[in-house]
Amino acid sequence: MDRRRIVPLALLVLALALAGVLAFAPGLLVTGEYDRTTVAIYDADGTDLATVNVSVADTYPKRYVGLSDTESLDENEGMLFVHSGTGKHAYVMREMDFPIDIVFVAANGTITRIHHARLPADGSGDRTRYRGTGKYVLEVPYGYTNRTGVDEGDRVVIAGDY
Repeated sequence: MDRRRIVPLALLVLALALAGVLAFAPGLLVTGEYDRTTVAIYDADGTDLATVNVSVADTYPKRYVGLSDTESLDENEGMLFVHSGTGKHAYVMREMDFPIDIVFVAANGTITRIHHARLPADGSGDRTRYRGTGKYVLEVPYGYTNRTGVDEGDRVVIAGDY
């Protein structure tokens, strides 16, 4: 086999091996410090429903690791995932220690979908894909949206330039 074929093949094998390692150990990604901001949620009448203090996952490594390195969330705490534009996204509970609500938010701030993601009873790690459309995804403690009355169609306002 000539060198022009060996080098690309070797690079492909290396990339696949690295992807495999990161799939099972996302903490190996270098994520850097997470920015912090607040997210306010209002119903259609403008009534303030909730305010969440969030870590901002605005790069691929930060979105990939997500909350997997977090032991728990306080009641008004969460993570805001920021994508470059509106699109269809799927989130999984990779290496999660606690259940969460997953809230998909359009670029204009409208909540488009809410999932209540539990941990499997057998502790095996949930690989369910929670799908939705939006530019943002807000993850908060399990049942938070029910306790605060947050529902699809409500509005999200993010402090800062996100």
